[in-house]
Amino acid sequence: MASQRKNNSLFIDPEAASALEFLKAGLLYPATSLMNKREVSEVLSTSTINKKTFPFPFILAPSGKRNASVLKEAKAGDELDLICNEKLFATLIVDEVFEIDPKERLRHIYGTDDETHPGVRQTSKRLGKYAVCGEYTLAKEVPNLHKDYIKNSIDLIGAKNITALMMAVNPLHRAHERLIRQSLENSDLTVIFLLKPYETADLKYSIRYEALKHFTDNYLPKNRVIIVPLESNYIFAGINEIIIDAIVAKNYGCTKLTIGQNHAGLGMYYDSNTHKSILDRVTDLDIEISIASEYVYCNVCKTLVSTSTCPHGQHHHISYHAESILELLKLGIVPPAVLVRKEISALLLSKMFINRFTNLEKLYYNLLPIGGLLENHTEEDFYKELMTLYQTTSLT
Repeated sequence: MASQRKNNSLFIDPEAASALEFLKAGLLYPATSLMNKREVSEVLSTSTINKKTFPFPFILAPSGKRNASVLKEAKAGDELDLICNEKLFATLIVDEVFEIDPKERLRHIYGTDDETHPGVRQTSKRLGKYAVCGEYTLAKEVPNLHKDYIKNSIDLIGAKNITALMMAVNPLHRAHERLIRQSLENSDLTVIFLLKPYETADLKYSIRYEALKHFTDNYLPKNRVIIVPLESNYIFAGINEIIIDAIVAKNYGCTKLTIGQNHAGLGMYYDSNTHKSILDRVTDLDIEISIASEYVYCNVCKTLVSTSTCPHGQHHHISYHAESILELLKLGIVPPAVLVRKEISALLLSKMFINRFTNLEKLYYNLLPIGGLLENHTEEDFYKELMTLYQTTSLT
C-alpha cells in the first residue's frame, strides 16, 4: 500500500531500492549502512571505509523538488517513508541530512562529470543535492536465496576455490564458453553472475538466461556451475565496476573473480613511471582478481586460441565481438558456428523471431532430409537443421 504521509515521504527509483537491498543483505561489506558526512569525507579522500577498500560514498540522495523539500525540513529522529513505484519500500530513521556536490559524486563514480557520457547523463537525472543517512527497515524482508544456495553448494561439494564471473552474454558466444570452462579448470565451483540491467538490453534477460542455462546444463558438470541474476544498478557502473564486482563476489562467498582483459572498468593509466590499473587501488578485499586472456578464432590454427599464445597475427584472427554478433541475430542471420554454437543460435533466433515462418513444415519437406512421415517441428529445430546444411563442405 502506498504511504499517505506525503510530507514524510521520499520517492526513490528501483535502482536506489536495489542498492539499498544489496546493502541490507550484506553484499556491499565493508559498507554496512548509509554513510554520514564524516564517512563520506573519509571515502572521498582515501577510497576506503574502516581501512577497507570502498570506491565511493554509499549515500541516498534522491532527486526532485519534493524530495529536496522533505530533506531540508527533516530532523534527527524523524521517520521517513521510502516510496518506490508508489509502494512503501522501507522506513528510515533520520540520523543526519547534509548537502553533497552532485558533480563530485559523478566524478567518483564515472571518472567524469561530462553530460555526454551516457552513465553521467542518466545518473545526474536521479541525483539530488541532499543526502540522508540513518537506520532503515525494509517493508518486505526478502531472504537472499541465491546467497544461501551458493553456501549450500559450497558445503555440499566441499569447495575451497570458488570463481566468480560477471557476464552479460549479450549474446552468449564461443569465447564466453571458453572463459567459463577455463574458470572450471582452476576452481571447484564457478558462479556466473548474469547481469540484469535496468535499461532495456538488446536481448531480454530471460532469453540470455535461457541460452546460458542451456549451455551449462548440457555441456558442463551441473554441480559445479551456478547462475545468479545480478541486478546491474548504478553502483556497478563507471570506473569502479571491477571493485564493486569483487566486493559483491566476495560477500557471496567467492574466493576469486575472473575478468577479461578488455573489461571496460580495467582502465590502465600511468603513474610514477609505472603502468597501473584500477586493481592497484584494491586494499584488503581478500579475494583474488585475475585477468583472463583474450580469445579469438584463428583461421590457421582452425580453433579458438588465446592472443597471447597464437603466433599467426591479427590478420588471421576472427574476434568475438558481441555487438557485431548481436547485429547478425537482430537481422535474423544465423551466426557462423565458429562464433556461436548452433544450438544457442537456434534458441536465440526462435525467441527473437516468434512465428517467423508461415509454413514451417513445407520448408522442412522442401529443404531438409527429414525422411518418412512429416512430424511436428519447432522453429528452433529448423535453425539447427539449417546450420547442418551450412556446414556441408563437398560443394564449397
